Amino acid sequence: MGRPPFPPYDIETATQKARMAENAWNLQDPEKISLAYTENSEWRNRAEFVRGREEIVSFLQQKWVRELDYRLIKEVWAFSGNRIAVRFAYESHNAAGQWYRSYGNENWEFDEAGLMRVRIASINDLKISAAERKFHWPSGPRPDDHPGLSELGL
Repeated sequence: MGRPPFPPYDIETATQKARMAENAWNLQDPEKISLAYTENSEWRNRAEFVRGREEIVSFLQQKWVRELDYRLIKEVWAFSGNRIAVRFAYESHNAAGQWYRSYGNENWEFDEAGLMRVRIASINDLKISAAERKFHWPSGPRPDDHPGLSELGL
């Protein structure tokens, strides 16, 4: 089964693909998220290597046990053919209540059906106070009228 929009990407379809990914991750449903990836999708997330949908589901389940009240914003950085690069930031806190803003870049490669077959993510974490948070919408997708990374100065 395919997942439009399909490559090759232009600015409109790359932006649509990034927002779809952002919304899915903000909903935090690992099983549903895994369906946007090929069955044998390959990831590098920080120093962790993940392969296939089953490992993606496990990875995401573990992630959201550690990263509580997770809110994510993605923004297209570049695109060409079947590849999209995004920059992102997300805010979350750990079980002890320490807040973080995590900044990163992802490189994505899609198959002809619009499923992601490669995801390479580099991420850095910054401790922040609760007062420094910028992502305040209720759990779930970012509202359409909420500023993006550029508008927030991130």
